[in-house]
Amino acid sequence: MPTLFIGHGSPMNGIENNEFSKNWAELARHIPVPKAVLVVSAHWYTHGTFVTAMDFPGTIHDFGGFPQALFDVQYPAPGDPKLAEEIPGLIQSTTVGLDHDWGLDHGTWTVVRHMYPNADIPVLQLSIDYTQSPARHYEIAKEIYILRKKGILVIGSGNMVHNLRMLSWEMINGGGYDWAIEMNDKFKNLIANGDHQPLINYRNLGTDAMLAIPTPEHYLPLIYTLGMKNEKEEVSFFNDKAVGGSLTMTSVLVG
Repeated sequence: MPTLFIGHGSPMNGIENNEFSKNWAELARHIPVPKAVLVVSAHWYTHGTFVTAMDFPGTIHDFGGFPQALFDVQYPAPGDPKLAEEIPGLIQSTTVGLDHDWGLDHGTWTVVRHMYPNADIPVLQLSIDYTQSPARHYEIAKEIYILRKKGILVIGSGNMVHNLRMLSWEMINGGGYDWAIEMNDKFKNLIANGDHQPLINYRNLGTDAMLAIPTPEHYLPLIYTLGMKNEKEEVSFFNDKAVGGSLTMTSVLVG
């Protein structure tokens, strides 16, 4: 299977038929049908590493101030407890717990419901341990690379540039500050060249990088996607657009 980083953006993308959600659906039609989907979502940021292990994960509406139609959405995809039990054995660099309480947050279902609208493919989440370094997250990704060979689609879901404190409503439908566009371009160039170390050590990329990544949770899913890339694989970009001034929807297909 290929692996993906998807810029998920606003929760409203989960119910809107817009340029981003159309591309998610189109992508699913052009890659092999997975046996299961494992999502590393920016919105499951935990002390320790966990994987959802229930038969039927609930749909989590982890946001506020949106229309009722968004809260009414249920995405009833099954889980895969057997696959969940395999994952702790693959990850040797840290302990992985089996979680029966979380479910599917909006970093997952807003994207996957467009890709697989029948909700007939098992979906799991792997949490992001906020105590671990980006380098450790990169190593964890390498340890679960084998899932790709087993027909599992692994998706990192976040945003390369994500600074909601600087959001511009005047640019909400498109447009970015100069620093946001420049950092997004720098990230893309490093990804395209397979130069992962500066991306892992992003804090050394200067003040614009700190504007683009004021907190790491939306950026770290990208590190997981890059960690699952082998040296010979090509990468391509889609949904490469800035919105709201300080957020980019840029997404990556590996393989």
